[in-house]
Amino acid sequence: MLVVLVVALLVVTLAGTSLAQNYRISVVLKALNSDYWKTVEAGAYAAAEEFGVEISVIGPSAETQVQEQFDMLQDQLTREIDALVVAPLRPTATVAVFDQAKALNIPVLLIDTDADWEHKATFIGTGNYEAGAMAGEYFMNKMPEGGDVVIIRGAMGDLTHDQRVDGFVDAVKESNINVVRIQAADSERGKGMDVMQNMLMALPGIKGVYCSNDEMALGALRAAEMGGADDIIIMGFDGSPDALKSVRDGGLTGTVKQDSYGIGYYGIEYTVKLLNGEEIDKRIPVPTLIIDLDNVAENIAEMEKIVGRTL
Repeated sequence: MLVVLVVALLVVTLAGTSLAQNYRISVVLKALNSDYWKTVEAGAYAAAEEFGVEISVIGPSAETQVQEQFDMLQDQLTREIDALVVAPLRPTATVAVFDQAKALNIPVLLIDTDADWEHKATFIGTGNYEAGAMAGEYFMNKMPEGGDVVIIRGAMGDLTHDQRVDGFVDAVKESNINVVRIQAADSERGKGMDVMQNMLMALPGIKGVYCSNDEMALGALRAAEMGGADDIIIMGFDGSPDALKSVRDGGLTGTVKQDSYGIGYYGIEYTVKLLNGEEIDKRIPVPTLIIDLDNVAENIAEMEKIVGRTL
């Protein structure tokens, strides 16, 4: 009888443990139309498989679709989820839906982009201002004599891109580098090319271009190549597979790499820890570094392991 009781208790305990891990987590990204967000998605799914949880990963059609993301978030709150992991397009616009999540006892973890919301469980991502400053310091080393630099950025009002730009501008303000124009291209390659073409015509003395994501940088590179401006320093931000290939092949000068795979992975890992009752830090930083010709080969090898293909 005692043996039966012990076995029964063990079965109940194991069943309880299994149920405790059977979490449903919704991940809402800024978009799914770029290598960066696809890599974040890959990291999230890898963690979901490792920790045995069910996730869905969704995002609007483009990084400009703030209302579309807001509607997606509201819809997720009706789906009996255990937690919400979000990369908010416009943090101030999404606080209202975060409040709705809190009222439903659904914890909210922010990834990639922080929000000024006191009830968030944590923020997991890059220090975007500091990373932008790293890019500014890189430009100062590459352009010791100074010169005109333009910035092509993501959508106006996007906190991530605000910080990446502000960090760069503040870093170079005491140098001989002159930031002569800042223009949005909504994080899209085609718009980045269009903006760069217009800048080359209006500002023929450009020596450097800093873009707050890789897609825009690749578009700017295409415009520079078409315009015969092969000597311009062009730097992106994200460390996407296409950007790494371009650096390797002599296209982009460099990219500020943030661990996009890690952002997705940690987003799920720390959600599981939170749901299991563990305490987690309010801010979980993800490493950042500059990639150029000096270290691109090793970073491509690392990325190939992540994406499972040869770049």
